[in-house]
Amino acid sequence: MILYLIGSLRQQHVPDVANALRQAGHEVYDDWFAGGREADDEWQRYSKRRGQTFVEALESWAAKQVFEYDLKHLKRAQAGVLVYPAGKSAHLELGWMIGQGKPGYILLDKEPERWDVMLRFATGVYMTTDELLHALSGAGRRSVDHAPWNA
Repeated sequence: MILYLIGSLRQQHVPDVANALRQAGHEVYDDWFAGGREADDEWQRYSKRRGQTFVEALESWAAKQVFEYDLKHLKRAQAGVLVYPAGKSAHLELGWMIGQGKPGYILLDKEPERWDVMLRFATGVYMTTDELLHALSGAGRRSVDHAPWNA
């Protein structure tokens, strides 16, 4: 299965999750992680130095190129896996995938301090990589008992 691994540039265990998924036989897109922890901050600093507002910077060639590159891989992926903790962009990517009718899974890093019922939109929510791998193999019971797009 082709998986788009979604997460934060600051989440250092993203490559470990990607490697576990690859070892299980999945093709994993996680190249976005190569931008490094400061990629978004550097884009912001550079854009501000150019005198751009956030909205103007979103229209820049750099922003368009990064967006189109990631979108290409979101489109070709068969499913998405969101690695917690993650920010707004990650949640938008997972939501886009689910909205396209693709499975979207969430891998938590711990029991959440603040609970959110909207995680029920996900195809499955898991506490460990092993639980996620089991579910991706088709052998695992889904942790969320509905497909939100069929609800």
